[in-house]
Amino acid sequence: MAGSAPTGVFPVHNNKFKINTKGRVTAPSNMATIKDLETFGLSVESNTEEWTPMDMEGWARQAVTGKKLTVSFSGKRHYGDPGNDYVGGLLLATGQGVESQFEWELPNGAKLIMDCVINLTTPAGGDSTNIDALEFDILSDGKPTFTPPSA
Repeated sequence: MAGSAPTGVFPVHNNKFKINTKGRVTAPSNMATIKDLETFGLSVESNTEEWTPMDMEGWARQAVTGKKLTVSFSGKRHYGDPGNDYVGGLLLATGQGVESQFEWELPNGAKLIMDCVINLTTPAGGDSTNIDALEFDILSDGKPTFTPPSA
């Protein structure tokens, strides 16, 4: 059906990730793909409140009161790529220096956009015959915006 969102199963490499190379500044022209990423993993952590009211006869009640997302990446350090250089260049940065914006386009066309904090964990390294590694986490900073795929 023309104009409908893709359905089915997709290879992981169909996910697209971009980072704002100017930090938290809102300017779409600063969004860049991070070249040479190999793996990613998503972690969703919930804050839960639990209580045991007397009217529940000893059974606990629970409510999810908050959430946070972490997207972890590993790949190769590609010098000269704007997205890769931006993340790799955060080696000594802290505070507002590691705040940015992140965009994830899923294979079905849905998008997740969020303010984020970047935790660079491995800016380089490996065996002498390896390519320099690049590993980092994108941590949500506030509520993301999710746009479903176009119908």
